[in-house]
Amino acid sequence: MPPKEWLKPHSTLILFLFLLTLVSVSALGWFGWRLLDQERIVENERAQEALEQTADQAAGTLRGALAEAGERVGSWVTAPPAQAELRDGLLLQLTDASFSTTPAGRLLYDPVPSTELEAPPSTFAEGELLEFLQEQTADAAAWYRHTAQSPNPAIRAGALLRLARVLRNSGQPASSRAVYAQLAGVSGVRVAGVPPELAAREAQCELLTRRADAAALLDDLRNARWRLTRGQFEFYWAEASRLAGSVAPPPAEALALSAAATLIWTARRSDPAPRGQQTAWVEGRPFFFMWRGVPQARAVLITRPETILKQAAAADGISLAAMDAEGRLLAGRRETKGAAVRTAAENQLPWTLYVTRQRLTPGGGIVARQRFLIFGITLMVLFLLGCSYFIARAIRREAEAVRMQSDFVSAVSHEFRTPLTSIRQLSEILAFGRVPSEERRQVYYSTLVQETVRLQRLVEALLNFGRMEAGRRLYRLEQIETAALVERVVAEFAPQAESAGRRIELRGSKSGCRIDADSEAISVALRNLVDNALKYSPDCPTVWVEWALENGSVAVRVRDHGPGVADSEKKAIFRKFVRGSAAAAGKVKGSGVGLAVVRDIVAAHHGEVKVESAPGEGSTFTILLPAAAARLERV
Repeated sequence: MPPKEWLKPHSTLILFLFLLTLVSVSALGWFGWRLLDQERIVENERAQEALEQTADQAAGTLRGALAEAGERVGSWVTAPPAQAELRDGLLLQLTDASFSTTPAGRLLYDPVPSTELEAPPSTFAEGELLEFLQEQTADAAAWYRHTAQSPNPAIRAGALLRLARVLRNSGQPASSRAVYAQLAGVSGVRVAGVPPELAAREAQCELLTRRADAAALLDDLRNARWRLTRGQFEFYWAEASRLAGSVAPPPAEALALSAAATLIWTARRSDPAPRGQQTAWVEGRPFFFMWRGVPQARAVLITRPETILKQAAAADGISLAAMDAEGRLLAGRRETKGAAVRTAAENQLPWTLYVTRQRLTPGGGIVARQRFLIFGITLMVLFLLGCSYFIARAIRREAEAVRMQSDFVSAVSHEFRTPLTSIRQLSEILAFGRVPSEERRQVYYSTLVQETVRLQRLVEALLNFGRMEAGRRLYRLEQIETAALVERVVAEFAPQAESAGRRIELRGSKSGCRIDADSEAISVALRNLVDNALKYSPDCPTVWVEWALENGSVAVRVRDHGPGVADSEKKAIFRKFVRGSAAAAGKVKGSGVGLAVVRDIVAAHHGEVKVESAPGEGSTFTILLPAAAARLERV
């Protein structure tokens, strides 16, 4: 049913029912929402309690991890650990003049200058005099070559470096590369402040201009092949990057770790305590230091705070975050809302600890209760809405039935009033002798007969409708010729049509269209269709009635050029007491039961009735009944 039909104000009872349903559903929804909200509050309280317990456990685990790490660092003061024993971080072992790391090769540069020997510059004063002041490159090369035969590796390295330089400047690149190769083989000493191999390889890269060699040099610098100061590392990294055509900066993590080690070395004497821990920011990165031992013999563990925090990792769905005393985030992701906080002072931790839920996963019991509650509330709401719908539908149907019955009584009364008025007037004229002539008397008698027949048909139609409604109508089937039946019914309308200047055209074969039917009942059905065609097309002089044999059935069509029937009304007009919008627009008289009678009669004969129509184009009503031969075959 279209929504607009429900909005028609049949009664204030429907409005009251709607308001009552709305209030009930709203109250039920509010009650359900309150229950669910209470369940959520209780669940959140339980989850917060569990989170507080988890925070205590995480803080305790973190204290234990720090204590265990302190014991390990204390045992490494005198003996370095194995590589496998130190899984995370970097261990520094410090003395007054020495510096060692475990694992090795993690620092890009060392905070302690190298103790390797280097020949003093005065050793090569004579050769440099020949090379620079006197510009005697051949004599200078001979002098450097002779000095390079010294058994002292430091002197040999210095002489080879200067000899290669002289050969390169004098236009002998092949000889210069050979000397640089010799220089790269010298170890354990320094030349120009760096290992001979580094100086030789950088010079060879400059001579050969091969990017592959420069890239290999970058890899060795990245892997800390040589012990360098920060300035030396940055210089050679820049030179190797230039020769390799690369703009990649040094590894940020390793660079920060090297800076942290330098910080520890320079500040080792500022805190003489034999044990301690500290968090420091180095080049924008947080580091955690833990040391054991005096400055003259000390072991220091350098690690990132998140490494320590992982050892105190809580259960799934829980995240940890660490903040320093200045409120800077050291590790994890901080979420203050709903977080359990454990400060450093309260729990003897190096940082303030934030424990939060990444996601709230309700327990199985609360989920089951919530689902059951939602299901129950939804079921009650649906039940309430369904009951309200059917009650409103029943009220509307009852109101519609009362209205249609009222219209039916009014229409039937009007239909009865017209012939009764005519009979009364004509009877009074005849009774009081007011007839002017015998011819007029005969006309009055004929009119009385017609009105009486009309009144009889109205009564019979109502009685037939009542019997059909009660299911007591009996049909006496016999084989009849459709043509004869149609002609007999149409003949009844001939005087009325002729007097109005109208005609009914018949089209169909005289024989061959036999049906098994109750002649009186089919006549009533056909009579209703012809009567409707005449009433609904007053401006069209012709109504057509056709019959033919089609696919084992006899089709009888009544066609007019009236206002037509809308698609939305094609089914409704066959219900009792229902009249189409064309009847109201054209003020056509009727009771609203004619088409309902047609439908019931045709259905009782195992047929069907169809309507083909469009607004403004007329209507064609078709009765389809089984042909007599087809009927016999089925029997």
